[in-house]
Order: sequence, then structure tokens, then C-alpha cells
Amino acid sequence: MREITKEATKEYLMQIKNSPLFAGMNEEEIEHILECQNTQIASYEKENYIFREGQNIYSFGMVLSGSVHMVKDDLWGNRSILAKMTAGQIFGQSVCFMDGEALAFSVVAAEKTVVMFLDSRETLTVCSKTCFSHNHLIHNLVQVMAEANQVLMRKIEHTSQRTTRDKILSYLSDESRRQRSLTFEIPFNRQQLAEYLNVDRSAMSATLGKLKKEGILTFDKNKFTILS
Repeated sequence: MREITKEATKEYLMQIKNSPLFAGMNEEEIEHILECQNTQIASYEKENYIFREGQNIYSFGMVLSGSVHMVKDDLWGNRSILAKMTAGQIFGQSVCFMDGEALAFSVVAAEKTVVMFLDSRETLTVCSKTCFSHNHLIHNLVQVMAEANQVLMRKIEHTSQRTTRDKILSYLSDESRRQRSLTFEIPFNRQQLAEYLNVDRSAMSATLGKLKKEGILTFDKNKFTILS
């Protein structure tokens, strides 16, 4: 981890402004909120741990650049990807507001990543100088947390399918509906997709090949087209 000076916040102001957490706020309101929130910014290299399972945290992170994976590792080194967060998205918010609750997952940089941390205790303490903006922040946070729950529910829906084929089709059809196109890109490479769906990579690759031969879909790297 490499800490970045607060002055560098201006470099990422556009990403912050476009984040759902700060939706509806102007730059002046955002800058005031960031000052009151005692924000910190840090840079991570690929595969660096940002949070570790079992850790007690008191801040949540926002991805300013790059991306992170929420992961679950078992004792044998097998990894399951719970979710991927990209620029503007937040992570750790569901745990840091629960006193004494330890993380049930880890957060790992999926590539070189810059993260801004917001203190959860400051978030829950309304500042009299920025009352309206702070209330706006809390309102947006509730919305973001609800959307995060939907993301995890979709993963449960995919991984609860009985076969590798069904898991793949469930995920790809959901991505097609979500992106409103029969041609779309997914945020995972093959290994990451296998870890997300909790399937063997070789079995998944074989199944994708069969689906392609059957004329159900076609693909090139992480770009897919559903044909029927």
C-alpha cells in the first residue's frame, strides 16, 4: 500500500462526482463532505490485500481507479469471487457499520488500484455545517447498499444452479438483460469467471465450447453474443 496526499483528491474529483455515493452533489458539497469525512487515499498493486477476512474495519472504500475483487478463500487455497468493484463503486460498507463484526471475506486489488477510504463513524455523525449534504450522503449510501445486496443475490441465483452449463447460462443471460444487449462484455477473465461461478475452469471452458458448437452463443475473450 502506498498513501497518496489529500491534494491528489482533486485528480480523482470527476470519478468521485460520478459515483452513486455522491449523486446529486456539486463539487463544493463533495469537497466539504470529503474534508469532514477524514478521507484517506492509498494505491495498491495487483493482488495486494486491501481488507482481510476476519479483520474489524471502521472505514469503507471507494475505488477511484482500477478495480477490486471481494473474495472468499478456503483453507486449501481455493478462491471464490463474490463481486467485482470498479471506479466509483464502494466496498466494506455492509460490515464497517456493524460494531464488532469481522469481515467474512477479503478485498483484493484486481489490478493496480487507487482507493479512497471514508470513516464510517464520521459518516454517522451529522456535521452541522453540512447538514443537507451529509443527509444526502447517507441517503445515497442506503441506496448503494441496497444495490450491493442485489448484486450478491444475483450471484446466489447463478451459483445455486445445478450444473456448470446452467450456471453459465444463468450468468450470461442476466448480463445480457442487465446491459440490454445480446452482445456484451463481462468483467471477468476465464479464471475469474470460474471463481465467480464456483466451477472448475476446465469444465467451464469445455461447456463454453459446447454451447458455441450448439449455436447458442459465441465469444471472443470477455465479449459474448447470445445467438438463441
